[in-house]
Order: sequence, then structure tokens, then C-alpha cells
Amino acid sequence: MRIGVDALHMLKKKGKEMKLKTGLILIVTGVLFFMGGCGKPTYRGKVDKTPYDIKACLKELSTGAEIRQDQIIDRLVAYKSKRKIEGYRNGKKVFESRMSLGKNGDKGNKIRAGDYRTPEGNYKIVRKKCDPRLYRSLMISYPNAADIARAKAKGYKPGGYITIHGQPKWNADGRGDAYTLAHDWTEGCMAVPNKKMAQLWAGVKNGVPITIRP
Repeated sequence: MRIGVDALHMLKKKGKEMKLKTGLILIVTGVLFFMGGCGKPTYRGKVDKTPYDIKACLKELSTGAEIRQDQIIDRLVAYKSKRKIEGYRNGKKVFESRMSLGKNGDKGNKIRAGDYRTPEGNYKIVRKKCDPRLYRSLMISYPNAADIARAKAKGYKPGGYITIHGQPKWNADGRGDAYTLAHDWTEGCMAVPNKKMAQLWAGVKNGVPITIRP
């Protein structure tokens, strides 16, 4: 009888240890990033596919209340090779952020729709959008005349809707910035962390020039 009691205690102990190990594994895999096959980082966590709530953003944008005068940026410069974007006010750098490019962002200038490249050239910010998918975004004036002519000469359509935007909902709090910034994953846009996007949102007005360099 004593043997049966000892065995029961042993089983309960092992059961508790197993639950503890399983819990730790779930916690770790739910919040960290691991190296996947072929050395490519793979995100292993719960993906939040719900959209951003943009009601407050739209209300603020409709009145221009999103702009903070002490954070004004009057010029933007993006460096594709450095994966960096900078903001200036009266010639002084007041903003800097790492960024991700299009999936083929390092393969040269954008030529046509669907090539997943980030364009190069001189543009302007033409629209601010409260984006339910990618936090917030600033649309640039791509394609310009040179872009259209280059694409036409090759028989292509130049494409469009190139923006500077924030992160998908699963990375709303920035815990995955190290992962997203280590990759080029957009369709041609420039993606920055949400905290940096909030700074751009507060400092950039429509019409601000942006130069995108190789």
C-alpha cells in the first residue's frame, strides 16, 4: 500500500514539473524570435490580425491637431543603403530612424509596378493617412515625371502608392522592431517603428520635400 502512495506522489510531482516546463516553453515561444531554417529569422508568436482603431486618428487629422509646432520637420532625406531616414528643421537634423525597404529594395531604383523596389529621387509628402493595417502613413509623390518616362520607355506602368509607414498590429508596441528592422519586407514603401512614425506624424505636413537616395 505504501508503494502505491509513493508512486502516486511521484506521478503528481512529475506532472507538476511537466506543466511548469510546458508553460515556460509557451511563454518563450510566444514572445521571442528564433532562428529558422537556412539562418533566416522567423517570428514565432501570436499574430494580431485585428485592425488599428483609427477613429481618434481621423478626428485629430481632420482638424490638423496632430501637428506639434515644436516637432516640425521641413525636409526628409532617406538613405536606402544605410536603411536610415532623417528629418531636418531649418537645416538642422532633428529626427533619425532606421527603416525597412521593399523586398527588393537593395536591387536598384523602382522601375515598375510590382517590382517590390523602393524608388529613388526627389518627391513630396502629399497625403497623411490613418492606416488600419500599418499604424499611420505618409504618402510620397511617386511617380514623378522621370519615373513615368523611365517606366514608359520600357513598356511598364510605374506603379504608385509609395509611403513611409509604421508597423503591423502584431508589433504595435514595438517589441518586434529588432526583427522587422532586420528585414526588407514592404512592397516598396519605407517602414519605421511606430514610435518614430508618431514623431513624423506630429512633425510633417503635406508638401514637405523628401529625397530618397541609393
